[in-house]
Amino acid sequence: MTHRIIPTILCGGMGSRLWPMSRIDQPKQFQSVNGAGSNTFFQETMLRHHVEGFGDPIVVTNAKQTAIVARQMRSIGMDATIVGEPIGRNTGPAVLAAALFALRNDPDALLLVLPSDHIITGDINRIIMSMADAADNGRIITFGVEPSYPETGYGYITDGGAFGNYAGLHHVSKFIEKPPLEDATALLDAGGSYWASGISMLRADLLVSEFARYDQGTLAAVSEAVAKAHFDELGASILEELAFVRSSNEPTERLIFERSDRISLAPLPGIKWDDVGAWNSVHSISEKAGNGNVTQGDVITHETSNSLIRSEDRLVAVIGLDDVIVVDTADALLLASRDHSQDVKKIVEQLKERKRVEVSSHRRRDMPWGQIERLRDTGSYEMDMLSVEKGGKLMVNGTGHGLSILTAVSGNAECELPTGVKRLNAGVSVVIDPDYSMPLVNDGEEPFLLLHVTVPELKALAEQAVEVAKTEAEIEELGQIEAKLDDLTTRSAPNGTLGAA
Repeated sequence: MTHRIIPTILCGGMGSRLWPMSRIDQPKQFQSVNGAGSNTFFQETMLRHHVEGFGDPIVVTNAKQTAIVARQMRSIGMDATIVGEPIGRNTGPAVLAAALFALRNDPDALLLVLPSDHIITGDINRIIMSMADAADNGRIITFGVEPSYPETGYGYITDGGAFGNYAGLHHVSKFIEKPPLEDATALLDAGGSYWASGISMLRADLLVSEFARYDQGTLAAVSEAVAKAHFDELGASILEELAFVRSSNEPTERLIFERSDRISLAPLPGIKWDDVGAWNSVHSISEKAGNGNVTQGDVITHETSNSLIRSEDRLVAVIGLDDVIVVDTADALLLASRDHSQDVKKIVEQLKERKRVEVSSHRRRDMPWGQIERLRDTGSYEMDMLSVEKGGKLMVNGTGHGLSILTAVSGNAECELPTGVKRLNAGVSVVIDPDYSMPLVNDGEEPFLLLHVTVPELKALAEQAVEVAKTEAEIEELGQIEAKLDDLTTRSAPNGTLGAA
């Protein structure tokens, strides 16, 4: 094999059991692994295969998340083809779309399909490279992890015996989807079964031909969605929604792998793997202090053990608690016992029912031009901080329900007002109408910080003030007239006295 393996990274899903770190618009894969300042799950996946023998990745993500993907790639100095899904349709259509994009550049493209949010330790690339020839010659390789306990939340792959032509490759006997505890225990005791890692490798053209064989409708829908894709402002290819929605909402395993006679199993001996599906998993895989605690961020503990305490923005102190999960973010705090960490999903369901914004997004959000952070929202006013990267361009929009006061905090930028172009630097403020969109560009050398305050009643108060001013002016003018009349009357009356009415 002379061509490179293309990491194909799938960024779907929310990871609801990892709330409040994971949100719908900023899911688990884009959150830091070990607390503030560390790489995210997505970045770790990118970097893991950024070695000789691998090409630039293809990243398939929600169309609303292309900005965060691009930003996180830039911060680690990597490039990728970004494919945006207008609607989630599970992994089958996502991988097929990636294959069609890969074939545009390389008719022999070899895809390594990867979840974006797993933790892996060990030399997995050595095993992947050893399977490349088999995949290049038409085998579909699915990688299995040796189970260490009877997990009911994972799928299993059972070994069908060694594959003669390639060392380390095995036939697949069957796939088993998330068995009950009794069955999972039996699989572990019998041996020869592996956790399905979600990692696979195959030729892009083979995947297309297998879809033509097993699901022509999805192939037609995804092919049309790719052909009609458009670029967003970041250069990501956004699939055409009307076509894409016609594809099967199923995983690749069910659509192709479980039906194909090309499927093979490659065990991953010596590899530690975890899909980090709940906070208890984070505690299990993380480095612990002598008391069994995992602390991330600004944390102080006393008489506390076997706990995970994570803080993103402020000091968190924990006293006299054992086996607990404490996760503190800017707008939400989670406190749970470790043996109930799976139940976080039930809290998320309640938040959705109550339409709480905390289930959807963090206060700080990634944008194509930088970041925006909601500082306050009291109902009487809103306050946001915009951080615009060097060269960043955006439209600062009025909110439609009040005047906006924009104040430069640091850096330099140029904006365009109805009256003309204006320079913004620290301390300079401008006011824009509710329906105005103000072009702004950071043409300085540093990030530009802009404080955006919207007061819904500000316009009404201003109009009232004008009316009051008009009334006061009229009263003052009337008073001046009355004074003149009084003066004239006084001068015309005998002896300077006023006559009787």
